[in-house]
Amino acid sequence: MSHAIRRASELALDETTVTALRAALKTTADEVVQAIIDEVPSYANALSGSMGGTIRRAVRTALGHYLDLASGNATGGDAGDAAYELGRGEVRDGRSMDALLSAYRVGARVAWRCLAAGAVPAGLPAAEVAKFAELTFAYIDELSAASAAGHADELAAQGRAHERHLEHLARDLLAGASPDVLLASAQRAGWQPPVSLTAVLLPAAQARPAYRALDPSTLVLDDLPDATGVLLVPDADRSHLLRQLTDRTAVVGPARPWTRASASYARAVRARSLSSDIRDTENHLPELVLSADADALADLRARALAPLRTLPVATARRLEETLREWLLHQGRRDEVAAALFVHPQTVRYRMSQLRELFPDLASPHRVLELTLAVGLRVS
Repeated sequence: MSHAIRRASELALDETTVTALRAALKTTADEVVQAIIDEVPSYANALSGSMGGTIRRAVRTALGHYLDLASGNATGGDAGDAAYELGRGEVRDGRSMDALLSAYRVGARVAWRCLAAGAVPAGLPAAEVAKFAELTFAYIDELSAASAAGHADELAAQGRAHERHLEHLARDLLAGASPDVLLASAQRAGWQPPVSLTAVLLPAAQARPAYRALDPSTLVLDDLPDATGVLLVPDADRSHLLRQLTDRTAVVGPARPWTRASASYARAVRARSLSSDIRDTENHLPELVLSADADALADLRARALAPLRTLPVATARRLEETLREWLLHQGRRDEVAAALFVHPQTVRYRMSQLRELFPDLASPHRVLELTLAVGLRVS
């Protein structure tokens, strides 16, 4: 409290004045507290009952330190530490620094009025009254600064703890933890579970900028492997979400019940592994289904398309492309020809070859197998 100490060095109250002021400490403290209750709405209830007694004792202690300082017998350090802790406590009690600063202003005014009323009759020379006032308000200013520092530090500490809890919850969700674990994690984070979550994959550097435009309850991680970030967006309007991510390199998974967010994340991861061009996984469900078990798909293709393996590679490729379009266009020759950029007669010729290779081509089971086998374009 260097500024107040400098002021105090210019004013050393005599013992008679200090004694008179100490005698009025309890009354002064009570008047300060009552004025704060009357004038600062945030403290109307906080200063009643046992809390009011605690605050009154704290005010008396601060005034006592002040008088020690004014008489040249203390540094005021203890009062500064107490003010710092008071600022931290205000955060824990849910009050803003504005409320505390208002209380300090009211307290300073009332304390000065009471102290001046006791100092002058006790013999404080008129020339010293101005110095006494300067010391009073310098002391209150430095108490206010100490409280502001405590308030800011506690907010920062709570913010960091809250961020850690939210990150822990996001990791639990991605890991597919049990509903009981997820509920406990959400409670620790003070996070209200939504109905659904939608996973969004994007480069880690884009995660925080994208998050700022989304629902503030969105969970974000930007330290996953391969410089990947993930957002878990609550109850998303999908079309709106996709528009918000237009300028981002993002893959948007499906909406899933919030306890199954890992399923949305897993699908987005798999979609990204298939192609860098996928943005909305809902537009690529066939590819995702057919790639779900790569070994099974390879076995199916090998078995279903075995007759083509007896042909030259180029011929087999042309016939496979024709078979794919024929199945997709349900045998409509002109549409197949348009898709392949060939003449309809070419399609007719190729289909005659295919019917020789696949005598049961009209069988529903064979059609299903072949549709799955050629469902993805030949690369």
